[in-house]
Amino acid sequence: MSKSKKIKLSKQETRIENSLKRGDFISAPKLKQTEKLFKEAIKNYQHLQKSKKITIRINQEDLIKVKTKAKKSNIPYQTLLNALIHQYAKGQTRIEL
Repeated sequence: MSKSKKIKLSKQETRIENSLKRGDFISAPKLKQTEKLFKEAIKNYQHLQKSKKITIRINQEDLIKVKTKAKKSNIPYQTLLNALIHQYAKGQTRIEL
């Protein structure tokens, strides 16, 4: 790596790097098993972040109202619906049934 592109480490990162150079760290027991667990967690997280197409029936009048509100906000109506679902899933929006 050239000197002009050297990465500046934080104090914590510098301490870790120095400890590694001194050989202060040892391999964790069951390292392979732990690595496998983390790789699986990463894969599951990435899968959960993907979008999923769905089909939904919605009252025509409600759809027109949603499209109108989305247009006033300059966003696609599907984006608005997605945001509403996301907020509800996170507990940020309540719905009265």
